[in-house]
Amino acid sequence: MALPSTPVSQRSPLQLMTQSTPTRLWNDSASVDELTYSIEHGAVGATCNPVIAVTILKKEMASWRPRIESLLRERPAATEDQIGWRLVEELSVRAAALLKPIFAAHRGKNGRLSIQTDPRFYRDTAAIVEQAGAFDKLATNMIVKIPVTRAGIPAIEEATYRGISINATVSFTLPQSIAVAEAVERGLRRREAEGKDISSMGPVCTIMVGRLDDWLKVLIEKNGISVDPGYTEWAGVAVFKKTYKLFRERGYRIRLLSAAFRNHMHWSELIGADAVVSPPYAWQKRFNASEIEVRPRIDDPVDPKVVDQLLTHFPDFRRAYSEGGLSVDEFDHFPPTVRTLRQFIAACSDLDALVRDVMLPNPDTA
Repeated sequence: MALPSTPVSQRSPLQLMTQSTPTRLWNDSASVDELTYSIEHGAVGATCNPVIAVTILKKEMASWRPRIESLLRERPAATEDQIGWRLVEELSVRAAALLKPIFAAHRGKNGRLSIQTDPRFYRDTAAIVEQAGAFDKLATNMIVKIPVTRAGIPAIEEATYRGISINATVSFTLPQSIAVAEAVERGLRRREAEGKDISSMGPVCTIMVGRLDDWLKVLIEKNGISVDPGYTEWAGVAVFKKTYKLFRERGYRIRLLSAAFRNHMHWSELIGADAVVSPPYAWQKRFNASEIEVRPRIDDPVDPKVVDQLLTHFPDFRRAYSEGGLSVDEFDHFPPTVRTLRQFIAACSDLDALVRDVMLPNPDTA
């Protein structure tokens, strides 16, 4: 894709990153307004999930209520859950349309809308694969989120084999990322062995860097741990950098993606990577208003003193940072996984309630 002719001095920090390094920007929302801003600053992808869908629908209910009412008329036997997931699909398709020119220009590696499979399927490989196939057909430029759980790993392999580009989510650790990369490689090799095309596939593996940081902060309060101020802000960054180095050494055909932003280092420390950063709109605005120097830092090591303290005080960081720290059977019970699944599953209930308020308005408050 041709780069804009805007002088460097007039580019935003995010534009400068996307135009001067291999690091790509995605928007952590399917809101059309937010995605439009993000594309203007170099974004080449976006995401949707139940949490994002609920946020958008609440914010834009005046424009979405007529569509909900229309769906209720069109599908008189549908449950609130079915209507809710139809809204997730429509939000995703609408955002995907904005990205199609980028998808064509990048030949499938970028320009995708990442739609999440139902988090309640996290234990059901067959259900994940079936829904991934349905989501893949919504638009040519979909990428499907699959959780990095015990059931999710075989689903990632099978979906990849079927030609579905996947975004591994609910992922926080080096062991999870390796399991994802190996599953994708198995799926790609199966396709190649049968002469099937893989040239336009664009899988990514998310590391939810901020959610690992969040958990260590919870442990500080729960267990009365004392560490130097700010050290926990580096946990997710340390895992990402180590994972990125290992991925390059092993030649995995999947990119890493940084998500769950809590500080600017979840962007600034990863600049220069052939990877994706996916900050929410509010963080993009903050970065673009900042004076943070845009320069490659992905190969700058995290201070060994920081890593040593995290390894010493937090067994869960040791599990996240070490290649053998977690087995696949342990993925579902890793605390950041549990916390994230609980939030995502709760959002499904919130989505149901939102539809219910249109389907069955509360007569007590009418």
